[in-house]
Amino acid sequence: MFADEKQATLFLGALDSIFLFSYAVGLYLSGVIGDRVNLRYVLCFGLCGSAAVEFAFGTLTEWLHIYNIFLYCGLWVVNGLLQSAVWPCVVAVMGNWFGKQGRGFVFGLWSACASVGNILGAFLASSVLKYGYEYAFLVTSVVQFAGGIVIFFGLLTSPKEVGLSSDSETGLSAVETDSDSHRPLMSDEEEEEVVVEAVVVDEPLAETPRAISFCQAFCLPGVLPYSLAYACLKLVNYSFFFWLPFYLSNNFGWKEAEADRLSVWYDVGGIIGGTVQGLISDCMGKRAPVLAISLALAMGALVGYSNSPNDQVINSALLATTGFFIGGPSNMISSAISADLGRQEALRGSQEALATVTGIVDGTGSIGAAIGQYLVSLIESKLGWMCVFYFFIVMTGGSIVFITPLLLKEVRAMWRDRQALRRQL
Repeated sequence: MFADEKQATLFLGALDSIFLFSYAVGLYLSGVIGDRVNLRYVLCFGLCGSAAVEFAFGTLTEWLHIYNIFLYCGLWVVNGLLQSAVWPCVVAVMGNWFGKQGRGFVFGLWSACASVGNILGAFLASSVLKYGYEYAFLVTSVVQFAGGIVIFFGLLTSPKEVGLSSDSETGLSAVETDSDSHRPLMSDEEEEEVVVEAVVVDEPLAETPRAISFCQAFCLPGVLPYSLAYACLKLVNYSFFFWLPFYLSNNFGWKEAEADRLSVWYDVGGIIGGTVQGLISDCMGKRAPVLAISLALAMGALVGYSNSPNDQVINSALLATTGFFIGGPSNMISSAISADLGRQEALRGSQEALATVTGIVDGTGSIGAAIGQYLVSLIESKLGWMCVFYFFIVMTGGSIVFITPLLLKEVRAMWRDRQALRRQL
């Protein structure tokens, strides 16, 4: 399809940018939809639709020998829009089930699902790559479609679906329901008529959460700074996701299957980093100081990895360290911090904003990542990989700059709390 490898590399960068731009636009829309439509339906539609597009993109075009740049770009735009329906909705579901207490650890551990998916996807793709790249798309799209079916029939999006209500940000409690809410969805026994005695409740029924507008969600305290910080950070994080196997193969001359398996260590570091840093932020009661320290150390980790020798063991260790300090903060912002922002005290009454806020934060991050993917391919083709890593260091520093006002605010709050504690003692 291309005259030389450089043109192919530029097209790969453009394809990644196209996907991320459409993904970003979709996130702004799907977050708003997720706060207004049943989350289970939105998730199922996004997963199954995306799986069908991926099958057409990588498998069907190869079987039918259709090779067209515009077709690839069009399918990847649709794929980005469909995939964007997933993340805001799953964060909203988690926010419905878990309160603020311990949210950093719970969401940090749970957000490892993205990294686990990367690991499983890399192993699945590399294991069938020898039969042809179309089978890598076939296997992953089948697994994704099956996941969408499981979500449709098995996901409980809210405690209310099983007779519970979240009466506070820290726990769940039972509510008055009829007997049907605790009966199995499917049973071998014949359905019998049950007479339920009406219960008169003096208290009014809880008001259904009312979704706020996109502009109102964007103006919530902390949403804009974290969105801009995440734009810089997601640029670096997604550059590793998209370009790491290519970099390892191109720079060190390792086989593609080896490069795919080695790139898993970045995700391993991100899993550990998100969990550990989330736990630390829970213990401190603050998120920004943990983020700032981790990002500062990430700049040093990037310098170290850019000078990695041609040794797979050393490269894996440096890669895991880099993932710990970059992937960890990325997981925190996209999950725990987004949930904090969507359930903050500024939302008065029964207002719903979790999916919308998550879509704004992740969407802004995806715009930064989209711009970054094309810049990475451009910088690499003109200046080489070392300049790409310098670019990553600058972007990581930019994330620190954007969260600095929040960092200073939380540090002052910690200082006031400490002074008040001293006065009490």
